[in-house]
Amino acid sequence: MANLTITQARPDELKTKPDGTALGFGKLFSDHMFTMRYTQGFGWHDLEITKYHDFALAPSAMCLHYGQAIFEGLKAYRGVDNQIFLFRPKDNLRRMNVSASRMCMAEFDVDQVLAAMKALILVDQEWVPRSPGATLYIRPFMIASEAALGVRPSKEYIFCIILSPVGAYYPEGFNPVKIYVSDTYVRAVRGGVGSVKTAGNYAASIKAAMEAQALGYTQVLWLDAIERRYIEEVGTMNIFFKINGKLITPPLAGTILPGITRDSVIQLAKDWGMELQERPITIDEVVEANESGALEEVFGTGTAAVISPVGSLYYKGHTITLNQGRTGALSQKMFDVLQGIQYGQRPDSHGWIEPLTV
Repeated sequence: MANLTITQARPDELKTKPDGTALGFGKLFSDHMFTMRYTQGFGWHDLEITKYHDFALAPSAMCLHYGQAIFEGLKAYRGVDNQIFLFRPKDNLRRMNVSASRMCMAEFDVDQVLAAMKALILVDQEWVPRSPGATLYIRPFMIASEAALGVRPSKEYIFCIILSPVGAYYPEGFNPVKIYVSDTYVRAVRGGVGSVKTAGNYAASIKAAMEAQALGYTQVLWLDAIERRYIEEVGTMNIFFKINGKLITPPLAGTILPGITRDSVIQLAKDWGMELQERPITIDEVVEANESGALEEVFGTGTAAVISPVGSLYYKGHTITLNQGRTGALSQKMFDVLQGIQYGQRPDSHGWIEPLTV
């Protein structure tokens, strides 16, 4: 990129690379970052890769007061022949532009940002883990940086990409997780911002998540805000139910995130000839299907966890065991196939993988 400046950290500023077998999630960050800035009337400018460093923001920066902050999450995989792969990166960046539009923030050129992302990963390519199952998590985000008070769109923004080597998102790894069904708190309403990745959505979910974790549950399953019956999504995942051989997932109706992994699972299910339904489904239907034996398995989908089988639900004081607490055959197959594609080990018939030239 002709307009991208790269200033690498000095050798004495480089960090010690971590042990790839004990990474955790989101705790470590690579040596470099990408930033660019937006000024109304001038557009995006000052595209640069520099060493990882703190921002300087005015106390009156608008992101600190009015919540104009959005982000994305995707991964780089070290696969066959030591090649590095990205999985559907343009779809993540397009979705980020949708978030930007909804939050009245500056949109960007997807191809330009993808080129900068690839350049950053190549600079920090030794941070892409070599350990099985470990990946490099990529976090693009944008904040309103104008120093001003007043509820209106900012006239200035900072866009940044940081990198973090990660292991499994959940402590359970690929083993079934326990999910708490919340009928007290709600995540989003139609007409709101539940379908975009804006920071306030996640801040609003923390209290329910903390209460669930105090009871020994990994995540919260959200119900609709009006009737508190219809299933929407898990805090960090979309959700799927296999009932009587059919794969069912809640529809995209403005209150849940249109997940990239969700879309990939839907496409794979269609490829395999499965009957798939995107339709409203109530928690009562799930409970009844489980009691009758019609519910075969439940799993979540997301960039961080990829596929996460659900072993139990806690609802209204009762624990509901699913599939005897075991990983279902479809969950395992989806995980194996998606990981195989992401690491370049299986054919990619949909053009989802983008290799980086190392």
